[in-house]
Amino acid sequence: MSHKVNKMACGTFCACLTLSFASVFFGTALAQQSGAVINVYSARHYPTDEALYSDFTKLTGIQIKRVDADDAGILTRLKAEGSASPADVILLVDAARLWRAEIDGQFLPIQSKVLEQAIPENLRAKRSDSGGISWFGLSTRARVIVYDKMKFKKSDIDTYEKLADSQFKGKLCIRSGSHPYNLSLFGAMIEHLGPQQTEIWLKGLVNNMARNPVGGDTDQIKGVASGECAVAITNTYYLGRLMRSNNPAEKMLAEKVGVIFPNQASWGTHLNIAGGAVAKNSKNMENAIKFLEYLASASAQNHFANGNNEWPAAKGVSFDNPALKAMSGGHFKSEVLPVSAVGMNQIKVQQMLDRVGFR
Repeated sequence: MSHKVNKMACGTFCACLTLSFASVFFGTALAQQSGAVINVYSARHYPTDEALYSDFTKLTGIQIKRVDADDAGILTRLKAEGSASPADVILLVDAARLWRAEIDGQFLPIQSKVLEQAIPENLRAKRSDSGGISWFGLSTRARVIVYDKMKFKKSDIDTYEKLADSQFKGKLCIRSGSHPYNLSLFGAMIEHLGPQQTEIWLKGLVNNMARNPVGGDTDQIKGVASGECAVAITNTYYLGRLMRSNNPAEKMLAEKVGVIFPNQASWGTHLNIAGGAVAKNSKNMENAIKFLEYLASASAQNHFANGNNEWPAAKGVSFDNPALKAMSGGHFKSEVLPVSAVGMNQIKVQQMLDRVGFR
């Protein structure tokens, strides 16, 4: 899959919209559904998303009641609530957690031509026996490498594999290996390298650490900018926030580091997927589907890009985020792997992390 940021028309996608959401694209008025409500369990903790919720309500009259927690908290709550759960829509921010919830039977497979035409096959669940699809990716974040431009050049660190090279001994900053972002990356590496070589690679990362894993992705960028380390791994939307910040000190952090989209000559850069699904026990399935369709619309996808520095998941969506364009150079090759394969590798990864001493 190649992410392109050149302006593209949505073409036949627009022509094939069904239900009332054609108006999201064509600007016609929607019939208001007075009193309609959907309950959204969301792991998206971004203030910029408030505009998405309010716009959806303005377009449809459907009110949104939201429960905010992290991915693990939402899945724990769904299990505890069982069939009594009021959740209609579930929004999670990692492919491995989407896969886990699907395996645990927390999602209701749905059929939607709008979503199927908008979201590429590799960014959604496979079709179920019932003919529906359990979840759809709605935005992505590339897992990239940032580096000290004064000490290294791009060719020194243009693959994930090179992070384990001895030249980076004592120079790597990275967050906890057990964080979902890293579990997904490491699970993907098993698919590319095989279990044995992946464990050797993980041991190389441990040997190269400048300090014990600590903090979030922004802290890893700060580590490179301050000279504490020379290379680090981060999701692109953290770097995008710094690049677009109104705080001069934060902008300076971004200017001090170089960014690399790894493995462009091989399998492509790893993506973390943020996605959505209809909850298994939803009492408002029709409106829940409408909300997911809205999130796949051109306007909402543009908001993911411009509001939260995420890459749109829907096909043919143009956006004007200068940070995303600057860091990617206009396009990049992204990894295409079955999410189920990456998800099933999570237990193997955690066992490897324990064996190599990756906290």
